Amino acid sequence: MAKDTSNRYSDKELEEFRVLIQEKIDKAEHDLELIKSAYMNDHNNGTEDTSPTFKAFDEGSAVMSKESNSALAIRQEKFIRDLKNALIRIENKTYGVCRVTGKLINPERLKLVPHATLSIEAKNMQK
Repeated sequence: MAKDTSNRYSDKELEEFRVLIQEKIDKAEHDLELIKSAYMNDHNNGTEDTSPTFKAFDEGSAVMSKESNSALAIRQEKFIRDLKNALIRIENKTYGVCRVTGKLINPERLKLVPHATLSIEAKNMQK
């Protein structure tokens, strides 16, 4: 019995998206590790810390750097979580279906924003 696939992407298309998303997850996790290691290694204990000159300025700069790295890490973790949720939608064969209109999201949009759950049409309705 043929299954109606008019309102979802084919298994072949879903597999292509799965590969794309997995590559993005791998890269995002690598980037997250870089951010975290930069955050953890902000403690520069070289010879510069023996000089009291501009110490307050340096500490302020270090705090700002840690805050921005922390914000980057949080954003990256959310991106990874959204990508992993997209993989679940692929498994459920609901990937690429707009959660508002029920129509297929343009494949070009999904290639650019693979974790998208809204079509451009639905996104514009939110404005």
